[in-house]
Amino acid sequence: MKKTTMKMRQLITNIIVHVFLAVLGFIWVLPIFFVILTSLRKEAGQYKSYIFPRAYTLDNYKKLFDQASSLTFGRWFINTLIVAIFTCIFSAFFVLCVSYVMSRLRFKMRKKFLNIAMILGMFPGFMSMYAIYFILKGFGMLEAGPLKLVALVMVYSGGAGLGFLVAKGFFDTIPKTIDEAAFIDGATKWDVFRKITIPLSKPIIVITILNAFMAPWVDYIFAKVILGQDRKYYTIAIGLWTMLEKEFVEYYYTQFFAGCVLISIPIAILFLIIQRFYVEGVSGAVKG
Repeated sequence: MKKTTMKMRQLITNIIVHVFLAVLGFIWVLPIFFVILTSLRKEAGQYKSYIFPRAYTLDNYKKLFDQASSLTFGRWFINTLIVAIFTCIFSAFFVLCVSYVMSRLRFKMRKKFLNIAMILGMFPGFMSMYAIYFILKGFGMLEAGPLKLVALVMVYSGGAGLGFLVAKGFFDTIPKTIDEAAFIDGATKWDVFRKITIPLSKPIIVITILNAFMAPWVDYIFAKVILGQDRKYYTIAIGLWTMLEKEFVEYYYTQFFAGCVLISIPIAILFLIIQRFYVEGVSGAVKG
């Protein structure tokens, strides 16, 4: 009798938990579902009193790459991809170097550097946007479109070193005896970093690369401050927002949602390829 009561209680608990999770899952998926449906909507215009389109089309995706259009989604996509790739390379290098130094080397002021970095990391990045804008302007980086994209890579990569804590936590989990054995065999610190630490740190490298790659796709504030009104060199985030401005929204509303779906594809593919390393990296960093 007691066992039956316990089983019944467990069953009721499981049902409540599963219903609760199903509701949460539905709430989470609903906006994505709305974006995909609207991207396929044939009816033009902004607001509709219904969710499901009355007719479906792929023209919204085709129109995004229309060369005659005043809003050049394809150009924005390439701009963002270029910025993302270079940001990936430089950010990963900076983060891994800073993390390795803070994890493995012992030097004067190390503790103070750690504290200063942690305090600086607590301030929102946009607080420095006007200072960065005038510095870049002083160096003439905002005078031409391609230079603005270079400036954007510099901005995204320059502050990346402050995000070293997660990678440092991962490096702390690698036994120092491996380094000591390599030093005895005549390896330098650079050799140890390059030939031992990096190959053992694939998961955290993947996390660093993924985070750096995503930044240019989602950032609006810095991109808008640096790129200004130079629409040709916009990144995806500013470009898509432009579609919702008063003069464009009536025509580009459904194309905006088609663009949202398209930019999620490279990030989703990248995440699916490296998800195994992502989980290992996070768990390794937490242990550290």
